[in-house]
Amino acid sequence: MNDTPGRLLTLLSLLQTPREWPGSELAERLGVSPRTIRRDIERLRDLGYPVEATLGAVGGYRLVAGAAMPPLLLDDEEAVAIAVGLRAGAGHAIEGVEEASVRALAKLEQVLPARLRRRVGALQSATVAVTRGDGPSVHPRTLTAMAGAVAGPERLRFAYRARDGVDSRRLVEPYRLVSTGSRWYLVAYDLEREDWRTFRVDRVSEPFATGARFTPRPLPMEAAEFVRRALRGERTYPVDVSFAAPPEELPAWLREAAAAEPGGARVRFESGDAPEWLAARMALTGLEFTVRGPEFLAEAAGTLGARLARAGATP
Repeated sequence: MNDTPGRLLTLLSLLQTPREWPGSELAERLGVSPRTIRRDIERLRDLGYPVEATLGAVGGYRLVAGAAMPPLLLDDEEAVAIAVGLRAGAGHAIEGVEEASVRALAKLEQVLPARLRRRVGALQSATVAVTRGDGPSVHPRTLTAMAGAVAGPERLRFAYRARDGVDSRRLVEPYRLVSTGSRWYLVAYDLEREDWRTFRVDRVSEPFATGARFTPRPLPMEAAEFVRRALRGERTYPVDVSFAAPPEELPAWLREAAAAEPGGARVRFESGDAPEWLAARMALTGLEFTVRGPEFLAEAAGTLGARLARAGATP
């Protein structure tokens, strides 16, 4: 390898791995003489890299900690992984490091190649944080593929393993990536199920953007709040309500679960919403309705009705 700058970069990349390199092995790797390796080591030291040499039959060279941190050589995935960590540090992370994370992220993006800058930028614009904790790891390529589809916006296909172990293929319109600190979630509109869904990213495999552009649908609430409700929604309850109107007159969110009955429609579905909120939402339809179950939903509707009656009676 006759290109001295290129050889120095390759040598530095090898030394940044956590091991000790014999001079003969470095010379063989780079196709130069041991004497050239010794000269290159001195050049690296002059540039501020603390390279330590050990003597003996098993001696060699290794990079050690110095008084200041010299520049690092990172491959694509390492750079993206660091950007992911810095993004978390700049948001909801360890107290006192947010500002340093922002500065470090800005410096990293400044020197990133355009292709990686786009990936990091997509990741930044497509993620929000909720809390902090420990959880399963996610490959950076999975996150950046999803973030790129969010930023596109492009429809996304992937394989998904549900909580019960059932595998499926999904086609979605991705909206946001949400980090809870312990896990990553994708908030997306599932085109086959015609509804909003959350997907645990550690259960996703083979994600790829289809290239099909779309106009993002409005999410009914903040993405972080949607994930919070979805996590709470694992504890749902059955709703049974009769409306004094035929199914076709009900709003869309009720119509899909409605069945005609004498005098109107009967609606049955599972909900994870607060009973007071669900009662208020049904009242806002402007239609007469009767709660058949559960009892706590009927009580919530009665409490809401009494409160509104008192408000209307106030002079």
